[in-house]
Amino acid sequence: MQQGDTISAIATSQGEAGIGIIRISGEKAIEVAGKVFFSISGMKLEAVESYRAVYGQIRDAEGELVDEAIALVMRSPRSYTKEDVVELQCHGGRMPLRRTLALTYEAGARPAERGEFTKRAFLNGRLDLSQAQAVMDVIRAKTESSLKVAAGHLSGRFSGKIKELRQDILEQIAHLEATIDFPEDEIEEVVLDEVRDNVIDCINYLSEILSTAHSGKILREGLVTAIIGKPNVGKSSLLNALLREERAIVTDVPGTTRDSIEEYADIAGVPLRIIDTAGIRSTEDAVERIGVERSRGYAEEASLILALFDGSRELTEEDEEIMRLIEGREAILLLNKKDLPPAFPSDALQERFPSLALCEISTKEKTGLQELENVIVQKVYGKHLCTEESSFVDDERQAEIIRQARGYLEEARNAMEEEMGVDFVSIDLRSAWETLGEITGETVGEDIIDQIFSQFCIGK
Repeated sequence: MQQGDTISAIATSQGEAGIGIIRISGEKAIEVAGKVFFSISGMKLEAVESYRAVYGQIRDAEGELVDEAIALVMRSPRSYTKEDVVELQCHGGRMPLRRTLALTYEAGARPAERGEFTKRAFLNGRLDLSQAQAVMDVIRAKTESSLKVAAGHLSGRFSGKIKELRQDILEQIAHLEATIDFPEDEIEEVVLDEVRDNVIDCINYLSEILSTAHSGKILREGLVTAIIGKPNVGKSSLLNALLREERAIVTDVPGTTRDSIEEYADIAGVPLRIIDTAGIRSTEDAVERIGVERSRGYAEEASLILALFDGSRELTEEDEEIMRLIEGREAILLLNKKDLPPAFPSDALQERFPSLALCEISTKEKTGLQELENVIVQKVYGKHLCTEESSFVDDERQAEIIRQARGYLEEARNAMEEEMGVDFVSIDLRSAWETLGEITGETVGEDIIDQIFSQFCIGK
């Protein structure tokens, strides 16, 4: 990738839509756009002021009309990439967009790589690395809470805290280096006590941030949740109730669901990636048997299991198999059909799994579902509340960086407690400071930058 090139890409989802956008960025962006876009008024794009929209037509080299369009000019440095940017707003069909994109290549632009627009925004100083990563989190957000956290990262709330922490560590390094220049014993002892207290505060702060990593990952990626149970226990009805729509077929015939159904559900802001599995039972039906085996596989892979039991019937060998599947797993026990007379006490299940939450529900009457939602939310957030000011670590790379930085700070604290000398402490603190800089991109290598932006979509 050459930073000085002018790049072009489709910036909107491809398909049939009212509007589709071609984004062009670089030193020759206005010149390239001017070769394919012609305003109805005859005004050249070079004469258009920044942030002005112009109506016109997209025409090929022979002057043939390709599409009607609006050109929006954004001049450097007040643009997404801090370069000259032109967005051509065409009709959102595949052919007009692809034809217009090809014309921009003929006019001197080259195809943008994955995430190259945002990468340029980072390299040009408009966004730090944490903010740049948050761009895709905003795009992929599946619930309001997910969007809230992603938007907070995009605004710089999370990286701002990291920068403040780096500044605190840098000040401790400066205090220590001052004692090297003025090595009176009394001064060194006072400074070390002060630095030790501050380092402990930094360790505690990083530990608090790390405690949000589990919740942040779920908000970003969704919680993989498998609904398991024997046939006709109400699994598909539960899926429909959580989705608040009739997504799965529900009948009184056992074995209706032969394959898995996967959907995202918004449970009080928590994105659940719910898999409704085939009922687990012995069967001679070849197709249903495959579905049952897949159900067992999904139960093994899921981060959360919703184990459904029919409270109106005695527990069977099929229920026993469900219980064996959830041994030692993160699960919620659901006793369904509470609208019917109970066939056994709920204590029978709770005594078998005392550490698991149990909810009595009726998928038919839609009762008990609020309690289930509350249990799920508590499992995800714990003591952390998702508010406008919340910051969650939602990326494993960032979490690992924070773990490493905390480790360096703990080594610095140990060095002070063992009176190993100011130089050793300073080295550990500087390592923590440099490590945290990988989150904001201030101390990160080019290979890591390339790897991060390769996960973006083309056009962003």
